Amino acid sequence: MSIIFISLLTCIFTFLGGFFALKYKDKLHLIIGFSAGAILGVAFFDLIPEAIDLAGDSFETKYIVSVVAFGFLLYMLVDRFVISHHHKTGEYCECEDEGDEVGDDEHDHEHGHNEEHGHEHTYGHEVMTQNQKQDESQRRRGILGASSLSVHSFLDGLSIGIAFQVSHAVGVIVAVAVLIHDFSDGLNTVNMILKNNGERKQALKWLAIDAIAPVLGVVATLFFTIPKTALGLILAMFAGFFIYIASSNMIPESHHAHSTKWTTFMTILGAFVLYVAITLAGI
Repeated sequence: MSIIFISLLTCIFTFLGGFFALKYKDKLHLIIGFSAGAILGVAFFDLIPEAIDLAGDSFETKYIVSVVAFGFLLYMLVDRFVISHHHKTGEYCECEDEGDEVGDDEHDHEHGHNEEHGHEHTYGHEVMTQNQKQDESQRRRGILGASSLSVHSFLDGLSIGIAFQVSHAVGVIVAVAVLIHDFSDGLNTVNMILKNNGERKQALKWLAIDAIAPVLGVVATLFFTIPKTALGLILAMFAGFFIYIASSNMIPESHHAHSTKWTTFMTILGAFVLYVAITLAGI
């Protein structure tokens, strides 16, 4: 099986996952729940074991797990301080003095009304600005998550290319695993944008980037190779990224204002599907 043909398949599978997310947007909370489980499945059942396998000869397991924790904390810091979190202010309380001075003359009443109207106008402007900042913050967070998934897809391509350098059989096994979760990568990339107030056009752009990334990864290995120890540590760090994305972002979002029972079921299903797929692929 040609390595170029496999790289094209990774692109196709990623697009299929993304278009699935776009087509069933009305069921997005269930898809997000499934995606959260899929991301956790990739991290726990694929990336971490693969990182230990690749870097285990040079580093102890506890060190590799520490890199996973470092990735989690690093993404948390970036999410909370680089990608600013803006929260909506509380509901506006009416002025306590409104209507209290019944004996005020008409001029004072009119002056008070104008002053109150000015306060309301200023508050409305502040709320609008705050909401705009929150929307922009969410969009940046979506782009950060989508770009992380795209870099992961590039590493997937590297994994395929490097595996084929070992042997054709190993390359095919790794390619099967990558194809299986490239579908979820495309789905996750689109969800990452849409659930953070991104537009369909922006989601399609990042889907295209995510779909092309593994192809570029495969092509890159034709010109250079990455030491397996370094690749293992990189995978461990991205496992930490994905654990944070799923646990702190996607899982809470999936059951927000929706039935917890079904979204929880979809999260477990997502993790289980990835576990079965990776196990069957022999990774």
